[in-house]
Amino acid sequence: MKANRFPSWLFIVGIIILAFNLRPAITSVGPIIGTIREDLAISNGSAGLLTSLPLIAFAVMSPLAPRIANKTSNEKALLYGLLTLLIGIWVRSTSLIILLFIGTILIGVGIAIINVILPSLIKNNFPSKIGVMTGVYTTSMSIFAAVASGLSVPLTSGLGMGWKWSLASWSLLAIIGIVVWLISMNKGTKNRDHGLYEPSTLKLLRSSVAWQVTIFMGLQSFLFYVTISWLAEILISNGFQASNAGWYVAYMQFISLPATFFTPVIASKLSNQQPVVLTFGLSGFVGYSILYFQPGITGTTIAITLIGIMLGASISLALALLGLRTTNGRQAAELSGMAQSFGYLLASFGPILIGFIFDVANNWNSSILTILLITFIMTLFGLGASRNRYVLPNGSDNTVTKVEIGV
Repeated sequence: MKANRFPSWLFIVGIIILAFNLRPAITSVGPIIGTIREDLAISNGSAGLLTSLPLIAFAVMSPLAPRIANKTSNEKALLYGLLTLLIGIWVRSTSLIILLFIGTILIGVGIAIINVILPSLIKNNFPSKIGVMTGVYTTSMSIFAAVASGLSVPLTSGLGMGWKWSLASWSLLAIIGIVVWLISMNKGTKNRDHGLYEPSTLKLLRSSVAWQVTIFMGLQSFLFYVTISWLAEILISNGFQASNAGWYVAYMQFISLPATFFTPVIASKLSNQQPVVLTFGLSGFVGYSILYFQPGITGTTIAITLIGIMLGASISLALALLGLRTTNGRQAAELSGMAQSFGYLLASFGPILIGFIFDVANNWNSSILTILLITFIMTLFGLGASRNRYVLPNGSDNTVTKVEIGV
């Protein structure tokens, strides 16, 4: 019994380390995007591509990730994702603009592979613990997303590394992830269902629930990446120092951690998650509204706290819904492919759009009003996605052998 339990916990540790790598390569950009923009003499719209291009890569790669896993295995596909992420970080950390963008795309490709496969693994291997396991890996993801945001300015300016070496430093986390995952692959439990299945596109395109989950995921991602990309710049325009603005971005992500963990745990115990959606939707709307009036330190802290709660709760609920709205691992993979493809394509326009609106208006008021509108629409689709319904009726999909892992 003990011999079987060790590989299971090793597998969970591997998932956590994978989650650590899902956001730092992206969230480390926002606090120093102004430095990158000035150094390379690019516009706000072009700078926004640094956070939008990974989302476009998410959209393109999400339907392809299950094919990679089918031809290799889930574990090998995740390893390929980490390797691609590592290469992307190295390529991006150059002074050539073209390589900066190519590396950014590779980062998105690597993260996309991991993004799609993890929810299906959890559905297959932990069917009775979807809420807890989703909370574990989304919280792990959020912790290092926050750490990356908080350390970007100190690494760039405080230690004199410059933005190139500051961004390159996150390759160390990817290397650690590769080593840990290789150990998990070699010593982890072997009797898992390795089969991910290609999305049943036509079935899901006819499902209103699937579209509600997809658009909800897209809009919450829109808000997350817009906020990560431009919050520091908004605060700087309100009179904050760049280092303080960067720590506010980190604080926003740290304060989101309780909501990130407990939201899927609570959601998995409810047949209808609409009260959860209403709570965090209101929190975000109030937070962005306060930010619109350019408050001082106290008001800014309250606003960012409320925004952090909304962002943490919405991302973890969106990922939990991939399991809660499906009946088996195959459906979870199908929904994950659709939701992350269409959803991240929608989200990819966020940083570019908000940067363009600022360039046109020359202030952040119009951008914040746009963010408020998106928050309201996201809440509406979240209410639809949180109803107690499956994306596909029982029996509309082939049966998948249930594989359980003792934990």
